[in-house]
Amino acid sequence: MASCTHRCTTVSLLALTVVLQLLSIPTHASQGDKEPVYRDCVKQCVRTNCTGARLRGFQSTQPPYMALTGWTCRDDCRYQCMWTTVGLYQAEGYRVPQFHGKWPFARFLCFEEPASALASLLNGLACLLMLLRYRSAVPRQSPMYHTITAFSLVSLNAWFWSTVFHTRDTYLTEKMDYFCASAVILYSIYLCCVRTLGLRRPGVSSMVGVLLILAFTSHVSYLTFVSFDYGYNMAANATIGMINLLWWLCWCWQNRRILPYWWKCGVVVLLLHGLALLELLDFPPLFWVLDAHAVWHLSTVPVHFLFYSFLIDDSLHLLNTEKTGVKLE
Repeated sequence: MASCTHRCTTVSLLALTVVLQLLSIPTHASQGDKEPVYRDCVKQCVRTNCTGARLRGFQSTQPPYMALTGWTCRDDCRYQCMWTTVGLYQAEGYRVPQFHGKWPFARFLCFEEPASALASLLNGLACLLMLLRYRSAVPRQSPMYHTITAFSLVSLNAWFWSTVFHTRDTYLTEKMDYFCASAVILYSIYLCCVRTLGLRRPGVSSMVGVLLILAFTSHVSYLTFVSFDYGYNMAANATIGMINLLWWLCWCWQNRRILPYWWKCGVVVLLLHGLALLELLDFPPLFWVLDAHAVWHLSTVPVHFLFYSFLIDDSLHLLNTEKTGVKLE
């Protein structure tokens, strides 16, 4: 087991180093909104359309769903001027720029990023469906029942805010998307800890749970009150993710001869971390809708089914083991 842990640690640290190096590559995250043509266009549009009678006309003709999601006259100017700037870039043969840290997306109704919003919704629905299946298949007496249910609720909350954020990007929705995603990653560590250590040593999982709550509080406080550092947030989540990957894989290796369903867990964690690398592609949206982030979210939808299949098998195994008085793994 010691050699297994050493190998897992070495591979994980190497992978983490590569990921962090790739994430640290500088990008022109806001090249488009720095362009004078874009800024002048927005100023002129706001001056012409967002005051007096023109503003009242805009508000009277604006669809209700746009008003409800907070689209203002200025926001609409920025959207229109974004496409004006993109057209000029393409006419001159330049690469499509990003605006305010994002690629240009074709708006559909009130959805700023339609593909990512749909993918987030599908992930949430898959999570909800499998949670209901889990609760119908596993008795409440199973040792992991409440921990898994809580993890599912944390995940559902994250997918809800991901859907909201990709529908409408605001200060609040961005923060909630990032913070709730971090909560899922940290809770996944707790889930892993309870399954691998906490069933035999509840005090250990309780201590880890307190430490994770403190880590989450510190993380959110730093991003809220000190600096909303995207690089730091990504590095922190990548680090926790790699710890989670290492922990689960070593548990899978240790139990490969005991639990016939161990492979499901191994495949899930490898898929989740492998698919996350799609984010590094970062290409302009195909048809102005489908970018690397949307592809990543779409690719994770089927993973929920395999993951909960593992959780159901494992929870039933733990319940049967507890009934027969056998020592829990």
